[in-house]
Amino acid sequence: MSKQTPDTDVAFIAALAELLNKNELTEIEVKREYGEDDSLSVRVVKQATVIAAAPAPVYAAAPAPAGAAPVAAAPAVAAPEDPSQHPGAVTSPMVGTIYLAPEPGAATFVTVGAKVAEGETLLIIEAMKTMNHIPATRSGIVKRILVEDGQPVEYGAPLMIIE
Repeated sequence: MSKQTPDTDVAFIAALAELLNKNELTEIEVKREYGEDDSLSVRVVKQATVIAAAPAPVYAAAPAPAGAAPVAAAPAVAAPEDPSQHPGAVTSPMVGTIYLAPEPGAATFVTVGAKVAEGETLLIIEAMKTMNHIPATRSGIVKRILVEDGQPVEYGAPLMIIE
């Protein structure tokens, strides 16, 4: 049975934390076996820091002097669209790594503007060494691809928009 020093374990945990940051992961769990009755279980979790933006100041227009011509209001600026709220959004059913092609160097499953049928494979998510084919949830045209090849993805993250 090999006895590990606390310094070795600390270096191992530090390496896991670095791996977590480098690969933009939020959690990693590892069990390290040293011998029959000696092991180390480590779970490193990165908590997301949410910073609330201060609300934009609201300015009231001063009343127009009597007899002045009315001024046209400035056009409203549209808020950025949230892809996960789009009715044609295809979201991730699991946590994993995205692959847009069946193998390295091969053509991608779909491209922007491609017509897809319901059930057709759009991409692959690798989770725990298993390649999971993600099918189109509806027929239509691929309007946007929101992920890149090799990118880690969280559960529920928007992957594509099909209209």
